[in-house]
Amino acid sequence: MKSIFRENSRYKEFFASIVMMSLGYGLYKGVLDNYLAEVVGMGEFDKGLTEFFRELPGLLLIFILALLYKCTAEKIYKVGGLIMVAGMVMQAVISPVKALVIIAISLYSLGEHIQLGMRSTITLEYAKDGKGGQALGYSSSVYQAGNLAGYIIVTLVFLAASSASLFRPFFIAAAICISVAFLMSLRVNGSAEADKNSSRFYFRKKFTKYYMLEVFYGARKQVFFTFGPYVLILHYGAKASVISLLFAISAVACFFLSPQVGKLIDKIGYKPIMVADTLILVIVCFFYGFADHLFPTGIAFVVCCVNYILDSVISLASMASNVYVQDISDSKEEMRATISTGISVNHLITILIALFGGYIWQKLGIETLFMISAFLGICNSAYAATIKVKNKAKA
Repeated sequence: MKSIFRENSRYKEFFASIVMMSLGYGLYKGVLDNYLAEVVGMGEFDKGLTEFFRELPGLLLIFILALLYKCTAEKIYKVGGLIMVAGMVMQAVISPVKALVIIAISLYSLGEHIQLGMRSTITLEYAKDGKGGQALGYSSSVYQAGNLAGYIIVTLVFLAASSASLFRPFFIAAAICISVAFLMSLRVNGSAEADKNSSRFYFRKKFTKYYMLEVFYGARKQVFFTFGPYVLILHYGAKASVISLLFAISAVACFFLSPQVGKLIDKIGYKPIMVADTLILVIVCFFYGFADHLFPTGIAFVVCCVNYILDSVISLASMASNVYVQDISDSKEEMRATISTGISVNHLITILIALFGGYIWQKLGIETLFMISAFLGICNSAYAATIKVKNKAKA
């Protein structure tokens, strides 16, 4: 870590908060999809509707951050953590009523989205020169480690005693972990300067390609995040122990491969990574959508699980777009504002995919939904290929 991060930064405290926050998320996410299907009774369309509201804060992020433009990245990170605590506490105490559950999920998501851009920004600001890719890779590994611990706990508990009564205790445990993460974040008192611009509405012509790439990435990401696990639950009957184990395996793969992807970005450049990423996605989408047509049910289930893990791994390549922004930004403030705006931009398409994805699945089949994701992946690769790289970068 000392070779990657500046000694005068508060990176140790920062990563300590990430570990606890990601542990809480692992406990939460490990049971959430099965809770929605088995207890709340949400079908394909309901899940898409839930994701629409869950992703809405991401679209509104630039408006939210505009109100916080005088705050440092560290302070905004803390605000997000506090909101996450409120959302998780609500999730732990409410009855399994669809409207209430959606509100709790959306509140937690609001804090999560506020933290999301700040996490990348703080990581890059704490990194030494030329170590941006490795720093992001390390940050991703730390996050995945926390998730992994949560997923393993869920898997072991549900293997020992699978019961609907276990969902609420996991939400309570998640609330405790995220509360501890927030308390730890209070020690992150770095001096990352606030954006000197008067607002967070930071749209500049030179970042046009980045904004477009975020649109494509937001779409392909949402299909797998929202409907990937739900396919396994509704179509193949996967229980919480199986889904959480799948998340755990994905976390292990991402934990070990995140630093390697970061190093690869620093070594060969962000452009080749962005192009190759979504070309692989086409193969993943094809097998996820058509596995049950090509193989017996048991084998099709395994094929989908393998492809879900593969999608998690290739999603690590999204770090390349942040390094791209760092490369063409004139200052850290501009980089931070652009990354935050990029999160909102990718949600323009994300909320539409979430809202209509469940309907498409219900009416046209899961095959159509994943072929749309594959098509958007091809568009992403083609657009990334048009990026002009600075001489200092390798491409």
